[in-house]
Amino acid sequence: MELRQIEYFAEVVKHSSFTKASDFTKASEYLNVSQPAISKAIRKLEAELNIMLFKRTSKGLTLTDAGKIVLKNTSFILDSFSNIKLELEDTINLKNGELNIGIPPIIGTTYFTEYISKYLTLYPEINLNLFEIGTNSIKAELEEGNLDIGLICSQIHSENNLVIKQIMKDPLRLVVHSDHPLAAKKIVSINELKDEPFIMLRKDFSLHTKLIEYCSLYNFHPKIVLESSQKEFMLEMVNSKLGISILPEKTCNNIKQLAITTIPLKTSNLNLELGIAWKKTEYIPYALRAFISLFN
Repeated sequence: MELRQIEYFAEVVKHSSFTKASDFTKASEYLNVSQPAISKAIRKLEAELNIMLFKRTSKGLTLTDAGKIVLKNTSFILDSFSNIKLELEDTINLKNGELNIGIPPIIGTTYFTEYISKYLTLYPEINLNLFEIGTNSIKAELEEGNLDIGLICSQIHSENNLVIKQIMKDPLRLVVHSDHPLAAKKIVSINELKDEPFIMLRKDFSLHTKLIEYCSLYNFHPKIVLESSQKEFMLEMVNSKLGISILPEKTCNNIKQLAITTIPLKTSNLNLELGIAWKKTEYIPYALRAFISLFN
């Protein structure tokens, strides 16, 4: 059995009008191969399998039951061969290509710069396109195929269509103005914040949902006065005494030239869980595999 025979068979099924017996016109035009050559290849395939692929009747050309089984497996064979070619091309041509990466703005350069820098050093001709959107949006874009990989902030477990790998945990801290009464405390419990105005990330950020759920454990819903996707803006609002916020420790450690104090929270399980996510698929492009390997 030759791959050429399988390709001819698949194209006959795909392109034939099935209105005239032995009418391989459309397949012949698409493949740029003569009709006799296609007929010969189909007859040879039938002889090798010892079956009839088509029923040739006065009503036209139709697949036999055996032909339907061959067609079902034909797609797998051709897809597998296509994947072989793609993988080989990726291996040879890693000097070009691109990756679309989703990053929550709260992560930004705080967590990710070193990985971007290392990847571009290893593969300088790969284009990296970075998109700043929330974790929930990143997951949706990965499933739609609009992103190749994303950094996400959420509970790390693989989902139906996504592979998610945890890369770190970062404790969350309370962020208040230095004049705030809580600023003098060494540690703060969540239930001490029930009457405070909250400055929070938008709803499309998983950290927003996580904080809402955690506050509910203490029987209150945070009084949200402002939502944003930009941590710098959130910090400026705290600096202006418009409310308090809760942000990851690494972000807090980078706060400079603001009248802001950050305080540990009295809990051991309220963290920013950071992971990388990509869509489940039989074939992962080499450029993406190389990126994932940075986190091993």
